[in-house]
Amino acid sequence: MKRVKRNIPKYFTISQEIIGKIRKGKLTPGMKVPSENNIIRDYKVSNTTARKILLEMESAGWVTKIKGRGTFVRQSNVLRSANRILSFTKNMIDFGYKPSTKVLEGRILHHGYSAVINRRRYVMKGPVYKIHRLRFADDVPMMLEVRYISLVLCPDIEKQNFEGSLYNIYEKEYHLHLTEVHQMLSTVMMDKSSLHFFDLEDSIPAFLIEGVTFCGREMVLEMDESIYRGDMYRFSVRAT
Repeated sequence: MKRVKRNIPKYFTISQEIIGKIRKGKLTPGMKVPSENNIIRDYKVSNTTARKILLEMESAGWVTKIKGRGTFVRQSNVLRSANRILSFTKNMIDFGYKPSTKVLEGRILHHGYSAVINRRRYVMKGPVYKIHRLRFADDVPMMLEVRYISLVLCPDIEKQNFEGSLYNIYEKEYHLHLTEVHQMLSTVMMDKSSLHFFDLEDSIPAFLIEGVTFCGREMVLEMDESIYRGDMYRFSVRAT
């Protein structure tokens, strides 16, 4: 029987060779993979083929492109429980990452804030402090959040340092203990208004979390709306 010759595209063959190095641990999470120019030089291919190679590896989930920096071997996905009250800072540390925060905006809303979460409307009387933050793991943008904090429960919180955990501020500065969190989890495609915060050019799936946090019976401490990048996160849910 005559063997049929397989015509495998060159970009696919080369991408599998580089992926093989990742599988064998020669390229480890966080390491930079060969750039487009390196691939052109080392494999004697065109720039079109080199771009296809990088795109193939990214589409397969082995690498991630960071605008202005290059393409890197992906870290393992961060697992976040939807059943626990857990700060971003602690979640990152638990998974071996170095967390950091960039404050984008902070202002007082004297009229208060309200939102519908899980078909119920929650209201926070003013004044409320609105804080907009971008959260990082090892300098990679992971989550974009907007939080609305009760200034009735946390007076002068706008004077605090918001580059760490808000939960620590609640407990240490105001002696408030979180009692429960109601959250609504949705999947969305990241829109243009969010892409530049994550150094992304093309839209990717994301998790949208809308939540309300209590520090006592019907005492709303904060409400938030957060976008988690879908290529770096997994959420676990436990039913009882």
